[in-house]
Amino acid sequence: MPAPENPSPNTVHKTIIFDQVSIAFDSGPVLDNVSFELPRGETKALLGVSGSGKSTILKLCLGLIRPDEGHIHVLGHDITAMTEEALFELRNKVGIVFQESALFDSLTVRENVAFRLTEEKIPAEEIERRVREALQFVELEHTLDMLPSELSGGMRRRVGIARAIITQPEVLLYDSPTGGLDPITSTTIIELIMKQRDVYKTSALLVSHRLQDGFMLASHCYDPASKHMKLVEGAGLRDVHTTFLLLRDGKVIFDGTAHDLGQVEDPYIREYIA
Repeated sequence: MPAPENPSPNTVHKTIIFDQVSIAFDSGPVLDNVSFELPRGETKALLGVSGSGKSTILKLCLGLIRPDEGHIHVLGHDITAMTEEALFELRNKVGIVFQESALFDSLTVRENVAFRLTEEKIPAEEIERRVREALQFVELEHTLDMLPSELSGGMRRRVGIARAIITQPEVLLYDSPTGGLDPITSTTIIELIMKQRDVYKTSALLVSHRLQDGFMLASHCYDPASKHMKLVEGAGLRDVHTTFLLLRDGKVIFDGTAHDLGQVEDPYIREYIA
């Protein structure tokens, strides 16, 4: 299998780079000249109304679709120029959490979480250790032999996170991970995303329709002592490593920190964050 091309020295310190990316479908333009960067260890919340292009960005990051114009670098590789075989290898370094979890109904939690490792022919003992470790991370080790139908919606979402992190990816893509969940369960999911960010320093793109998800990530950090998140105040906010990308009609209208977002005077952005 061909290996991905060597990373560019100018892009290797960035996890994801979009450089003037445009794409259109039959219904019309979806992304129009979109540019942004995701530094290593940072989480960027992608916000915007339905149809603004958020989920399309995730598909482009995986190479599932190709842009009409522009370039996309993932982990230092220009994926717009890569073969499908090389993309397959690169995708092993990227984890994705779907809104609906996308678990296999006929497989147990253990089998679902282990699926990618089984495909890679990892030794059984190593698979078992990593499955337990991943489920312990999301506090669901007791569900090993349960089927997805026996789990609540929030538990299925947490199993989806365990399956995404078991390969120890360098970047995670979250597609509306709190969509359809109650506020308490949504907070649990965001706390796990925060834990992954702060403990393992994993870079992430987070698509969300809930502005509070992004603000929670931008104002809290995971506290290993209490094993829960805690509020970060004042100057410490710069160490939270969370930024926002706001899209409107396929264009980037804001890219920056929570503090910067709160200072914007644009009427549309003010109405959106209100």
